[in-house]
Amino acid sequence: MEDYDHEKVDEMVLALMYLTLHDDYRAWKSFDWDVLDRLYEKGLIYDPKNKAKSVALTEEGVAKSADLLQRHFGASKTTRDEKTT
Repeated sequence: MEDYDHEKVDEMVLALMYLTLHDDYRAWKSFDWDVLDRLYEKGLIYDPKNKAKSVALTEEGVAKSADLLQRHFGASKTTRDEKTT
């Protein structure tokens, strides 16, 4: 499928990478290679083409992945308030 918004997919993948972070900046690279290449070209991850099963996020990539995870998947204030009552 080629007719999709690549930017939105890139954001979702980067957000999901935050969930698999280990060693402070590494994430499993079980995502589409085209997406990983685009994230690399944007300077958000280091070159994914290596033998490692994980990819290293840049400092900017880690910060952006945390922000995107919260923005797209974080609980709203209303949801958090309902859980505490």
